[in-house]
Amino acid sequence: MEPQHAARAPDAAPAAPHAAPAPHSVPVALITGSDSGIGRATAVRLAEAGMDIGVTWHRDHEGARRTANEVREKGRRAEVEQLDLTRLPEAAGVIDELAERLGRIDVLVNNSGTGTMTPFLDLELATVRHVVDVDLVGPFLCAQRAAHRMIAQGDGGRIINVTSVHEHQPRVGAAPYCAAKGGLGLLTQVMALELAEHGITVNSVAPGEIATPMTGQEDTDVTTERRPGVPLGRPGDAREVAAVIAFLAGQDASYVTGASWVVDGGMLRMGPQAGSHLPDDAWRRP
Repeated sequence: MEPQHAARAPDAAPAAPHAAPAPHSVPVALITGSDSGIGRATAVRLAEAGMDIGVTWHRDHEGARRTANEVREKGRRAEVEQLDLTRLPEAAGVIDELAERLGRIDVLVNNSGTGTMTPFLDLELATVRHVVDVDLVGPFLCAQRAAHRMIAQGDGGRIINVTSVHEHQPRVGAAPYCAAKGGLGLLTQVMALELAEHGITVNSVAPGEIATPMTGQEDTDVTTERRPGVPLGRPGDAREVAAVIAFLAGQDASYVTGASWVVDGGMLRMGPQAGSHLPDDAWRRP
């Protein structure tokens, strides 16, 4: 590909910007952990934006099939593949498999995740490795695969890493989760710097409490739930996170990279104010 600043003849047309697939091709997004929750909402939202979708699942094959059906109802293609991020590095090959079946990759959303609520002193190494593999090493390897393909395609791309508010702030009982999400946030910034010359933007999205299976609130009407410690007074809906991801995956975010987009109803802004209003020492235990 011609270097970005190579000289052109005076009558040559300006070089096309990165991050847009060829006009004849349909953009493709691969979303890990899209069998439910934020992943499913993102798959549907990006299908509505005109993208074909790669869906991955770990344990819930039926959930992944439902996601794929919703994508197809929007008139877009969907391919489904199992992704077990405890089987590294081989598992990351799923990115290549889905990209081959869908013809390309323009957007990767690293959404798969897991966690633990175990006090630091009680953690076993196997638990730490499990969480860090799924939440940090797995996304690292999947992003590598996606970035290599985006570079080979020559028209840029988008990588969006779903982290957590615990990319930024700690939580008692979640040491490996916080370490992994914090690491993924800083990895996002390094990737943004290194991949910018290829027209690939990299951002993270950091949700707070969202009504998903992971928080035990699948299909919850968030408007009926009260959260006094959150400025907006309720948990978030997965579709609200998906909307931010869709923005970062689209053309309107072409000059946005290396940033963490917090979707938490204002939770992180409470800071010491939240601490000063705690009524007892219950926070000291998971």
